[in-house]
Amino acid sequence: MKKILVLCTGNSCRSQLAEGYLRYFAGNRAEIYSAGIETHGVNPRAIETMKEDGIDISAHTSNNINEYLDIDFDFVITVCDNAKESCPYFPTNAKKFHYNFPDPAKATGTEEEIKEQFRTVRKMIRAYSEKFIQENL
Repeated sequence: MKKILVLCTGNSCRSQLAEGYLRYFAGNRAEIYSAGIETHGVNPRAIETMKEDGIDISAHTSNNINEYLDIDFDFVITVCDNAKESCPYFPTNAKKFHYNFPDPAKATGTEEEIKEQFRTVRKMIRAYSEKFIQENL
């Protein structure tokens, strides 16, 4: 079974959304993990925006990359430039992918404007995740 790691700065939003969608699209064909250079906890708005699309990530945890150093990943996907640039040496032969998604946690404006920015990023990550699974599993 393939092992996929999604890596972001704080393992709070983008990597959590991607983990949720990769699990959804991969089904039982892959083990999906997500981690951050730091851990910021799972953002409540990330949970809420995924729930709107029928995916429950409320049981996800925010994990540090160091927790997974002994796992031999097949794929590592960085979802922000900071993670790509700051990632410590990761001893793996994994195929690496990168896409710098906007950070919805930095959204400003009214509550509805912030929710809309989360939905926009969710839509981008959903499309990326679906295509990734189709092309790589």
